[in-house]
Amino acid sequence: MAYEVQDASLVNLYSLEALRSFAVAYMRGLGATADEAEIISDGLMTASQWWHPGQGQGLEKLFRYTRRVKNGGILPDAPMNWLVDAPAYALLDAAKGFGYVAAHRAMTRAVEKAKTSGIAMVGVRHSNHFGIAGYHALTAAKQGLIGWSCTNAAAEMAPWGSAKVVLGTNPWGIAIPRSDNHAIVLDMALTMSGKGMMRWYERENRPMPDNWALTPAGETTTDPAAAMTGPLLPIGEYKGYGLSLFTDVIAGVMTGALFGLDVFQDDQNFDVGHMMIAIDPAALMPADDFDRRLAELVAQVKGAEPIDAARPVMLPGEVEFRRMSERQERGIPVSRETVAQLRELAADIGVAFTL
Repeated sequence: MAYEVQDASLVNLYSLEALRSFAVAYMRGLGATADEAEIISDGLMTASQWWHPGQGQGLEKLFRYTRRVKNGGILPDAPMNWLVDAPAYALLDAAKGFGYVAAHRAMTRAVEKAKTSGIAMVGVRHSNHFGIAGYHALTAAKQGLIGWSCTNAAAEMAPWGSAKVVLGTNPWGIAIPRSDNHAIVLDMALTMSGKGMMRWYERENRPMPDNWALTPAGETTTDPAAAMTGPLLPIGEYKGYGLSLFTDVIAGVMTGALFGLDVFQDDQNFDVGHMMIAIDPAALMPADDFDRRLAELVAQVKGAEPIDAARPVMLPGEVEFRRMSERQERGIPVSRETVAQLRELAADIGVAFTL
């Protein structure tokens, strides 16, 4: 994959412990509670181990969080409260708190309810960027449940057939537990790529694939700069557009959060909406039967002969878990540019820079 291409001279490698320790200390210095700092840092570390630095979901997110805490767009230790709390569903008012924290609390509550009801959904309103969707879905899988998380986001995708942005990348995370191996985890935006990777390609002076984004005039291009203010293209063409619209309905319209052109537009009041769903397979059959049947399906999928012998069939999430294992052994890459900027941020809020 193109995402794997990195110039080793432009990155530093750090241990997971070093990055986590700094992230926790930094978030505490920013005003987060101990619990908030741990949740956010765990999410950032997961992203740092799974994804390419150009996607900006690791420590790079500290820049955004810092700006929003300082301007009042995010409130540390926000007074989150449950507006609805029924046996199989709930609604959390995140009160402009950290999105990672709100989504984690929502999925945790969904898991608790699903263990009794079989399935549960928990919505969130008045939230912020919730990190990577797969992280929250995996919260359910770690408890033996199927997890599905989704969120709406800033308008960057045009309705199919238009060049005017209306909908967000609106990412999904789906995690399916396996008793004998890593969970199957699908973590995806509903666009072919995001602006973060486009900026990385621009910095690297590399052409991007021509199915990532359009120019503002609606023309295809391989020039990231030419498409930076144009619409991102959906996965599966009109199908991805439909999924993004559906996501904005259940995460935005139905939760009481903002949606479409309004969500994520005011840097001091994003009002992002999330939806967390947890499903207990044991509601329909004994857990051992589910495990056995899932293993049979996985064997069929993995047994499919690959077109290219050098590229075997892989399960969703398998690449990320392999990358996680490699980075835990060899080190997690962080761009030197990011390190220099983090040093300045840490000094600004009086936190020791330990990287």
